[in-house]
Amino acid sequence: MTALLTDSLESPIGRLVLVFDAGRLCALDYADSAERRIRLLRRRYQQFRLSEAAKPCGATHQLRAYLGGELDAIDSIQVDPGGTAFQQKVWEALRTIPPGATRSYRDVAEQIGRPSAWRAVGRANALNPISIVLPCHRLVGTNGALTGYAGGLERKHWLLRHEGAGV
Repeated sequence: MTALLTDSLESPIGRLVLVFDAGRLCALDYADSAERRIRLLRRRYQQFRLSEAAKPCGATHQLRAYLGGELDAIDSIQVDPGGTAFQQKVWEALRTIPPGATRSYRDVAEQIGRPSAWRAVGRANALNPISIVLPCHRLVGTNGALTGYAGGLERKHWLLRHEGAGV
């Protein structure tokens, strides 16, 4: 059984829950998305135990700084999202999108060398276990429209406005 540490913090878009495995962030989701978070953790770890810890690994502090306007504060958070090789490429590509910018699913597919795989990019994005830090909110439709976000479109809109994106 894998021992995972958790922490949480209040934010303008709801309570955030952080989960850590061996010093790396492996999940970040909204408290009201517990079912999704547990399902993704079970898919990855099968059996795990969650234990609360105060500010493990400094990521809670960095996330608080990000929410306070230091948009690059989350850039150095070490992550371990698991996933397939393809998903990992997509999630790594998300981290290259700067705050205040957006990219389309097609843009990311081209960036990772799979230009026709934009639907698969969308599926990988939907399974991203580390929201905000792996900034899936920065992906939009080819026409620039806000599209699905596991935390809800209102939160996606807030995050993009917080980062200065013109949405």
